[in-house]
Amino acid sequence: MNDCHELDDCIDIQVACEKPLPIADEDVRKWVNLTLKEHSEVAELTLRFVDTHEIAELNKTYRKKDKPTNVLAFPSNLPDEIKIEYPLLGDIIICPNVLEKESQEQAIALDAHWAHIVIHGVLHLLGYDHIKEKDAQKMQTMEIKLLAKLGFANPYQQEDAISE
Repeated sequence: MNDCHELDDCIDIQVACEKPLPIADEDVRKWVNLTLKEHSEVAELTLRFVDTHEIAELNKTYRKKDKPTNVLAFPSNLPDEIKIEYPLLGDIIICPNVLEKESQEQAIALDAHWAHIVIHGVLHLLGYDHIKEKDAQKMQTMEIKLLAKLGFANPYQQEDAISE
């Protein structure tokens, strides 16, 4: 485990895809840190960027959906008996190929979509969900708030405009 004296030290970024990432590690860390700070959390987490095949396999194994997806979140759920200085939140798996495709199809700026999906993954690790409408509303409200702090537009307004 990392020594988390600085928040950035608590974020393990793994790149396991062929193409270089279209965004900087510093941006990813900024988005994660903003989300954690908003929730007064100091925690350790891993972001793993993978190819379409790996995310499709994980999606099939853990969600029983036989297709690639943009993001998966795996909370650590460590037992309370395990005492560590900085809680291990879990792992976020992101597929850059899917994000790029979604960004093009939905006419969304790539950096805005990346920020949204990274924040979305961190919120899942913090306990947010979107299965029930009430929970989805709470999660979307937090995403919109955090994205606005970063200077990005409400991604759900863009979806509404596309579907009209």
